[in-house]
Amino acid sequence: MAVLVLGGAGYIGSHTVDRLIMNGYDVVVVDNLVTGHVAAINEKAKFYQGDVRDKEFLNDVFSKEDIEGVIHFAAFSIVPESMEKPLKYFDNNTGGMITLLEVMHEHNVKFIVFSSTAATYGEPKQIPIKETDLQVPTNPYGESKLAMEKIMHWSDVAYGIKFIALRYFNVAGAKADGSIGEDHNPETHLVPIILQVAAGERDKLTIFGDDYDTKDGTNVRDYVHVVDLADAHILALEYLKDGNDSQAFNLGSSTGFSNKEMLEAAREVTGKEIPAEMGPRRAGDPSTLIASSDKARSILGWDPKFDDVREIIKTAWNWKVTHPNGYNDREGK
Repeated sequence: MAVLVLGGAGYIGSHTVDRLIMNGYDVVVVDNLVTGHVAAINEKAKFYQGDVRDKEFLNDVFSKEDIEGVIHFAAFSIVPESMEKPLKYFDNNTGGMITLLEVMHEHNVKFIVFSSTAATYGEPKQIPIKETDLQVPTNPYGESKLAMEKIMHWSDVAYGIKFIALRYFNVAGAKADGSIGEDHNPETHLVPIILQVAAGERDKLTIFGDDYDTKDGTNVRDYVHVVDLADAHILALEYLKDGNDSQAFNLGSSTGFSNKEMLEAAREVTGKEIPAEMGPRRAGDPSTLIASSDKARSILGWDPKFDDVREIIKTAWNWKVTHPNGYNDREGK
């Protein structure tokens, strides 16, 4: 029996594939390589290149492989782009979920762990955010993920496909040995952008907005290490296999760091000056997102190992220093 990882060539997906294999699982990866990298996939995994929206392709994979459960990362996830191209996000994210669940139902696969997001909450009414809080997204990306959660719920009601929705906050870091890490083009996440400035690849960091109602006026986010996140997906899969009901869990450190604080932490870790300037707010950005992850810790037994943001940045910097061109060197680009 194998675990199918959709989007397993991506940043979080590749770390989850790696951790699954380390834990003795047989793993099948499906990725269209729009944003993923073949070189990120553990060589012990079986890889199929294709799109989650392609039902014929997915049916073929499910027919060839003995799949017991699915971990789903295959989605577009750039908030500003989703504001400009909402239909792209609903087509790929929400449409892809419908196709996947149809194929799972036809092949009698009953478990799915879904990469959801804090963006489903929108502008929170309270901090920290709990799983029971209202979900009112402020951007199409969050709206598409919320729709995916609801589609899974009704598929559970109709077909008994049990799901875990993992709503996570800001993901950062890399595998400790530096063998896999974060490599997006263009890069949109704060930590790798800061480190690109530290490495001399960008002239400066632009912080979008300094007039939010936060401790220093800049956005506050909750950072979780990518390996801790990967481990939560494995715990969630085991939770479903043990016969438990569908659930949603927040995954975060339960601690908030502002953009300015992240910049200072990166300066400390790298020993670089890292020039920065203030810019205007970006559309669709909530001011503060901090998770209450007590539920995941108590029910799933999730025990994050990286609780210091400097340690998270240190692993990302190790990846950056050892792979200045990301995966491009390995892929011959």
